[in-house]
Amino acid sequence: MEVVKKSFDQLTVRELFQIYRLRTAVFVVEQHCPYQEVDDADLTACHILLREGGELAAYLRLLPGAVPGEAVIGRVVAARRRAGLGSRVLAEGIRAAREQGAAFITLAAQVYARGLYQKAGFRAVSAEFLEDGIPHVKMRLELSPQSTGPGAGQKTENLYSQPDDAGRARD
Repeated sequence: MEVVKKSFDQLTVRELFQIYRLRTAVFVVEQHCPYQEVDDADLTACHILLREGGELAAYLRLLPGAVPGEAVIGRVVAARRRAGLGSRVLAEGIRAAREQGAAFITLAAQVYARGLYQKAGFRAVSAEFLEDGIPHVKMRLELSPQSTGPGAGQKTENLYSQPDDAGRARD
């Protein structure tokens, strides 16, 4: 399994196609939820992909939060369910947030997937709410400064893109 972390501008056309195909298949078609799945947040996100045999196995995007120290995880999706891919890509997202210097991570979890996030240490910080007709709950993970594992305590290249004055993403 290969882990890939890229800004929007670093993604190849094939990678972007695979990301949008998987996200749309699950979040729009499978969940019968017509909404604008591709949005401007993609331009500033750090995109984390798990690839297996050249194909996209799992994905999430990591965004800077609204307050200092916050990172936001979103669009967590796996090509195969119950294969550990969601947990693996989530662990990589948490690792990337630590590497970027985040103090905590927030996300809006679909209620049926709450257990995945709880196993990773996230705690619910809101009551259930509807987003695009699907029950969600806001969750938060505090990141300790003494984290362990590969890359712990090291700051790496910032893979968030910053919009320029015209609203385009730039590195």
